[in-house]
Amino acid sequence: MNWRLQGDLGEASAIQWLTSKGFAVAIPFGHSPDWDLVIESRGRFSRVQVKTSICTTNGRWHVRVATSGGNQSWTGVVKRFTAGRCDYLFVHVGDGRRWFIPSRAVEASTSINLGGTKYSEYEVELGAPLPGKTEVDHAA
Repeated sequence: MNWRLQGDLGEASAIQWLTSKGFAVAIPFGHSPDWDLVIESRGRFSRVQVKTSICTTNGRWHVRVATSGGNQSWTGVVKRFTAGRCDYLFVHVGDGRRWFIPSRAVEASTSINLGGTKYSEYEVELGAPLPGKTEVDHAA
């Protein structure tokens, strides 16, 4: 699957889940490397970074949280994930599992593994599976 389509499906999933929970959702004009959506509830605005993954490692979903461009003009600079870049991380993986994680709870700057006990308290309702391969185990 094209990585842009996968990202679009992740954002659509986030919008669906967030609106079902009563959040107003705004989609920014242009591209921001730090966040994909803005949500509002009770007068408070928060920034949401959306990530997707179809890769597994040792039975866990491997999710890259660092941003390293994705276009031909990439300068080679990797932006590591920090709590200051967004307020929440929304993740949608290949089998449809989803997480809504406060950024301060993310304990990594380049990638995280989901599907075990760590971050389990932030798992939310199941969404639709992502098209394509949903289990590519990189453990050898």
